[in-house]
Amino acid sequence: MSGTLFIIAAASGTGKTSLVKALCKQVKNLKVSVSCTTRPERPGEKDGTDYYFVDETTFTGMVAKGAFLEHETVFDYHYGTPRQWVEEQLALGNDVVLEIDWQGARDVRAILPEKVIGIFILPPAVATLEQRLRDREQDDEGTIRRRMRDALEEISHYAEFDYLVINDEFENTVAELAKIIESRRKGRVYKGPDLKHFVEELMTEGGNIK
Repeated sequence: MSGTLFIIAAASGTGKTSLVKALCKQVKNLKVSVSCTTRPERPGEKDGTDYYFVDETTFTGMVAKGAFLEHETVFDYHYGTPRQWVEEQLALGNDVVLEIDWQGARDVRAILPEKVIGIFILPPAVATLEQRLRDREQDDEGTIRRRMRDALEEISHYAEFDYLVINDEFENTVAELAKIIESRRKGRVYKGPDLKHFVEELMTEGGNIK
């Protein structure tokens, strides 16, 4: 039996990476695909663990060789999912998690439609998302504004995903993600809350961001 490819997407600042790390500690036999990127390595990150950090020339060469399952440009840097590793893991029957954006999710689903389960992580409020971005202390005001606008654009594609999960209480969010994966493994359909109206409220809240 082949594995399932779980795509977990979220707007920047929603806590996606921390959630995925905690999820993999809680759920057995769940592997995370490590993406390639041209962005600089941040403090505390490790090459080959958080990302494969490559230069522009190397990345462009990998694109030309068809080495990526999907690749995107986000905030002026390139990101790509190594295709061979993902396909090998799925063929071995292993479940794999991808941390990518909605565009990447759309591309992967087009290639592997029968293997993909999409999960979108929502912030509890637009104000909370903005505060998380500010708490990083990594961006100037202009960059934060741009990230907020891009976050709302990302959230607007929520309907393309199979599940929506609000990252409000961290441990509860991890538990809900685990339930989705375990339900899939047992051949069951996990039925979470209907968050359509919640998303509409988020978009309305973010309507004044310039």
